Amino acid sequence: MLRTVFISALLPSTALAADAAAPGIGAGTYLQATFALLLIVGLLFAATWAARKVSGGKRFGQGNLRVISGIALGPKERIVLVEVEEQWLVIGIVPGQIRTLHTLPKGSTPTAGNAAEGALPAFADWLQTIRERGQGAQ
Repeated sequence: MLRTVFISALLPSTALAADAAAPGIGAGTYLQATFALLLIVGLLFAATWAARKVSGGKRFGQGNLRVISGIALGPKERIVLVEVEEQWLVIGIVPGQIRTLHTLPKGSTPTAGNAAEGALPAFADWLQTIRERGQGAQ
């Protein structure tokens, strides 16, 4: 009995709350949010542009040391090409260790002509020798 009195006391208040529901969000609110978002994105681009102007447009490194290129070999392994004065260093980076893999004169890249002369083995040849070693061990 007490339960029915309690429920009937609550019903009118929930009915009143449903009648006083807030109106939908107007188009002006959407427009205002869109302009605010555009303003924030514009400020981000302006800050990026200003940072490049202040730093002189340098991407990575400064002075005699610059990162030219890099490639990820795995989630934590990378090979990076670094320019140090008049040399390029090919550096291998793994967790807890950094090693110089090769040095090159600045601006030089291996070409197909060098590989044909025997200076650098072709990747297909190298892969074939590795496969042959693996088959010989079995």
